Amino acid sequence: MPAAAYAGKECVCQFRRGICDQTCVRDMLETPFYIACLKLRGRKCVVVGGGEIGLEKVEGLLACDGDVTLVAPEVGPELAQLALEGSIRWEQREYAPGDLEGTFMVIACTDDTDTNIGIYEDAERRAMLVNVVDVPPLCNFILPAIVRTGPLAIAISTAGASPALAKRMKAEVSELFGEEYAQLAILLNDVRGWAKGTLPTYQDRKAFFEGIVNGEPDPIELLRAGDVDGVRELIEAAQRVGA
Repeated sequence: MPAAAYAGKECVCQFRRGICDQTCVRDMLETPFYIACLKLRGRKCVVVGGGEIGLEKVEGLLACDGDVTLVAPEVGPELAQLALEGSIRWEQREYAPGDLEGTFMVIACTDDTDTNIGIYEDAERRAMLVNVVDVPPLCNFILPAIVRTGPLAIAISTAGASPALAKRMKAEVSELFGEEYAQLAILLNDVRGWAKGTLPTYQDRKAFFEGIVNGEPDPIELLRAGDVDGVRELIEAAQRVGA
């Protein structure tokens, strides 16, 4: 279970058990999580906490073009530099409930249980996304390990059971699905407009794209060999058949 929630440690969640008995995490492995890819560009995202984990979360949000506000009395030099260059807004103070007004998502990474509970409850009242790092009962979404290559993003989650296993899987998935998959995605995206304008039904479009992806010669093997033109020829041949 996550480091902040295990039997014998001081309780850090809203159940106020005193000493943790894992009440809050007993159903984590049975919880069916709804996996989604969120569009953060232009959306206000708040991070509370200016330590190393706060930096990790801020960088992840910036990588997805989130509009990031950091709330923390003190921050490390990397976060201070991001604020100085204008990449984020830094509210140099303690968290206040008004920080969540007009906010799409909040991630809390403080070591103060009362503050974390307050952030969770404030967010839930607003029906917004909230994640308190390493405290599952104070989250309505969890953050998976991400393999990102160009437009491709592959999420790996163990429902909090083993971050170490997720890290190993991320490394293996990165090797299995390399740059050639991102290249193929871009090449196929270039003909989506043609497919929508030419092929009359969803089933026709599905057959068109699956015929390329699963056909012979294998487009992935062509790209691994550096033969981008060969893949373009495959796509053009499929277009002639489908037109």
